[in-house]
Order: sequence, then C-alpha cells, then structure tokens
Amino acid sequence: MTSARRRTGLPARARIMAWLLLLLTVALLSVVLVTRNLLLADLDAEITAELRQEDQEFRTFAEIGVDPTTGQPFADAGDLLGTHLSRQRPGDDEVQVGVFADGTSPQAQGLPRNQEAMTPPVLAEILAAPADTGEVQTARGPVRWSRTLIDRNAAVVDGYFVVGEFLTPQRADIDEAVRTLTVVSAVGLLLAGVASWIVSGQILAPLRLVRRTAEEITEDDLTRRIPVTGSDDLSVLADRFNAMLDRLSRAFATQREFVDDAGHELRTPITIVRGHLELMGDDPAERAETVRLCTDELDRMSRIVEDLLVLAKAERPDFVQPAPVELAELTSDIDAKVRALGDRRWVLEACADGEVLLDAQRITQAVLQLAQNAVQHTRPGATIALGSARRPGPGGGTVAVWVADTGPGVPPEDAATIFERFSRGASGGAGGHRTGAGLGLAIVRAIAEAHGGRVVLDPGPGVGARFTVEVPDRPAA
Repeated sequence: MTSARRRTGLPARARIMAWLLLLLTVALLSVVLVTRNLLLADLDAEITAELRQEDQEFRTFAEIGVDPTTGQPFADAGDLLGTHLSRQRPGDDEVQVGVFADGTSPQAQGLPRNQEAMTPPVLAEILAAPADTGEVQTARGPVRWSRTLIDRNAAVVDGYFVVGEFLTPQRADIDEAVRTLTVVSAVGLLLAGVASWIVSGQILAPLRLVRRTAEEITEDDLTRRIPVTGSDDLSVLADRFNAMLDRLSRAFATQREFVDDAGHELRTPITIVRGHLELMGDDPAERAETVRLCTDELDRMSRIVEDLLVLAKAERPDFVQPAPVELAELTSDIDAKVRALGDRRWVLEACADGEVLLDAQRITQAVLQLAQNAVQHTRPGATIALGSARRPGPGGGTVAVWVADTGPGVPPEDAATIFERFSRGASGGAGGHRTGAGLGLAIVRAIAEAHGGRVVLDPGPGVGARFTVEVPDRPAA
C-alpha cells in the first residue's frame, strides 16, 4: 500500500515547482498588500498636509482682516468668506465651503459635482462634530474634512471655513496601481512557474538518469554507469551510485564465482562418492575401503567449501579486523604452529619488533597456508625458513612475513597464474603428486589485499621458492 501511494504521488519536479510557486505567491501577495498600505498611508499624509495648508492660509487671511481689493476691513463673516473663496482654485477632488454659524448662506468653491455633494445634512454633520477634522459620507463617497472657526469678536462665533478632500477618486488611482502590480505579479508568477519547471527538470535530470539506470540494471547486466560531470551534490550522488553499482557488481561476481567454483570443484568428489556407493558390494573389506574413500572425498569437499567461503568473505569490509599486534610475539606464535605441519627443518630467519595494526588471525592463516604449501613441495628433513621484518619505504614502509623452501621452485610459466583459483601449477607436490584444490594461494592473496598489501613470489626453479606477504606498516596508536 505504501509503495502504491508513493507511485501515485506528485513527482519531485511538480512538487518543487508547486513549492516555488507557493513561496512566490506568498511573497508577491505580501508585496502587493504592503505596497497598497504604504500608498494609502502616503495618501492620508498628503491629504492631511493639504488640509492643514488650506486652514493656515485662511487663518492668515482672516487675521489680516482687510479686503485686498478695497483696502477696507471686512464688514462681516460672509464678506470674509466670499472674498477668500473667490481667490481659491481648489483641485479636482477638493471643495471649500464657507457657512455662517447657524449653517445658513453657504458659499462653496470647487467643481460643481463636488459642491453638490456638500448638502445641508452633510454640512450640518460637519458643524456638529466635536473635533475640527474628520471624515463624512457623501453622495460621491467619503470626504476628509477640516473645519476652521471664525470668531472675530472672540465671544461670538461668526461662521466656519470648511475644506474637504474626496477620497474615492484618489483611492481609485491607488487601486488601479495595485491592480497593475497584481497583473504584473501574476505574469511574473507564470514565467517563474515555466522557468522553475525547466530548471527543476535540468537539476533533477541526474536523478531521473539514476532511476532509469536502476530500472535497467539486473543481476545479469551491471555494466550501466551514470556519467558524472561537475562537482555539485547531484554529481556526488551519481558518483556514489556508480560506486554502489561497482560494489554490487563485485558482489554478484563473487557470488557467481563461488557458485561456479563450488560446482566445478565439488562435482568430482560427488561423482566419486556416488560411483563407489553404487558399486559397493557385500564384502566387509570392500565396504570398509569404500567408506574410507568416501570419507576422504567428503573431507576434501569440506576443505574446498571452507576455502570457498573464505574467498567469498574476502569481499566483505569486515573480512579483516586490524588490531594492535606485537610483531615479535606474532612471529613466534606462527613459528610454533608451523613446526607441527611436517617433519621439516624449520628455521626462524628474522623476527621483527614493534607494535602494528593488522589482523593477526588472518596473517597467521596466510602464513600457515604458505608453510603447508612448502611442506607439500619438499621432502622430510628439507629446510623451510620463515621470518618477519619491517621495511622502510614511502608512505610508512611495509611489514613483511615470508616463507622460503628448498623445493623445486615455481616455473616461470606458473608464476603469473599461481595465485588464481584452482591453479596448481605444472609441478605437483613432493613426488609429483598434486594435492589440494588450488585455493590456498588465492586465499593468501585475498588476505594480503584485504590489508592493502600484496603477495610477492621470488621463484627459483631448482633452488626453492620464497613467498612474502607484504602489508602496510601502520603503527598502533
């Protein structure tokens, strides 16, 4: 059910575009709202400043109290208001009104439509307001007004000078600008959506390639790889994916080798066991001989399986587990163990000192395998030497552990293939009899390479062979 939900969900490309458009929509909507509020605030400040300016001009004119045309003082408030209004040129959205204290005989200046909106009920509401500024509703919409008192005798209110600004036309300009900004933002949002679809497609192209490659990969074909260009995160992902494919390829190859090797090498002992069991008669001596032969073949099968399992484990990262090891103690332990492998003259040539990081059990396994090979290729009483040494070199040097015998040596034609699986070489064991499954030296090489080292062969036909396991010299912390 979960896999089905994942398959039916929005693809990553669509989700990226949706989130980007959502963020841009929120950002542009915030810009539009903030811009509108700022424009309205600027409009309010501008209207307030204009109303104050008109009030101040009237106050100054009233304080002078002289008609500029005749040079005589004004006879009454009506004369003052009429003269002042006749000298004004209000804007398209402005109206100026002069009225007596009782609300009669109003005089107005401004466009006719603005004058008509200042009806007696509107003026009555303005005159009755407790404050000198405010806002009132008219037939043409709201009006921001300012009222100035005329009290020439300081005891009797003669009249009022009222200035009004119609807000609807000016706010309409702001609404038009906001609509224009909204349309531009919508177009920009559409372009951003197209661009995000294209860009996200380019960014996610490596991921789609990874997906297609993963779909095309089977256990029979692990050769597909993703081309890596650049050094960004997706390039690193593609590189890691290729590395994963390399590991899978090695794992499948190891599995196939194990199956092929097991089938190749176990077929013979199984055939031998089956043939002997089918031909086994009733004679007790014959039965005992058949059981002995079958037991030998089963033991050989067991050794082959164990060796194949070791080689299969060699591909795992935990095949070797390095730990601090004292070289002198390790060499002495190996020397004590090899002496039980056969009646030979065992010689400890050198014993290195110091503590290094390596897997003591695996190194012991490799050296014992080399010693067992030396026993098989020499006769009783022959000399077999072993030893260890720390050799300086670039990058910290190496730790070398070797086994040298005095057998027939390794022919040059066998030196290149002797470490391959099931390779026994042209020469057999002592007396010319080939023994083992040909996996011992392959195991030795696997152990050395797992340590980051190698196995070195110094072949010498007729004068013996020296096998040396060299691993990096990593001093213990």
